[in-house]
Amino acid sequence: MKESPRSNAEQAGPAPEPVLGTRARIVRAASLLMQRQGYDGTGIKQIAQEADATLGSVYHFFPGGKQELATVAIDHGDREFAEALGAALGDADDPARAIADFAVSLADRLAESHWVDGCPVSTTALGSVGRLPDVRSAAARAFGHWREVVSGALAEAGIPAQDAHELAHTVISTLEGAELAAQVSGSREPLEIAAKHLARLVDAYR
Repeated sequence: MKESPRSNAEQAGPAPEPVLGTRARIVRAASLLMQRQGYDGTGIKQIAQEADATLGSVYHFFPGGKQELATVAIDHGDREFAEALGAALGDADDPARAIADFAVSLADRLAESHWVDGCPVSTTALGSVGRLPDVRSAAARAFGHWREVVSGALAEAGIPAQDAHELAHTVISTLEGAELAAQVSGSREPLEIAAKHLARLVDAYR
């Protein structure tokens, strides 16, 4: 029997990665480097090299220098994490299971990065507390955004609004602490234990 011809999309294969502009490359490089090295451990020259950009380009897009870059990098990490969290919770019939699965996915990602790619916000923010209020404020916005994603999903699942709000605080705080503990210890165990107990906690409210 004659095989039917493949569609143009099938013949073409997967779509190529979009080409990032200079500004987007700089933001992505800053986010990755500060996530791994913190604010103080990351220099403008290193960001420019990682982004394949000139120093002049970095200062053209970010005249405020490293501090401005740090706030934009945190915003970038905020969006990426919120999107992943929203995707995990958005269509889930069981938010407890979804939160547990998300915690395990954080462990997977950490292990795959050899324990260097932790939270996209906290590593940058911790080095700025008390001296860089704009960076601290950006981090606070990020954590608030993530709590909103969780509380919205819990409320959709029928948990009363105040309980959903407070549970969201517990979920994000637990994930943050467990991710840091996993990164420091080089072990999946803190996130796997957090997954199990967060699921039990959320189930207790349903």
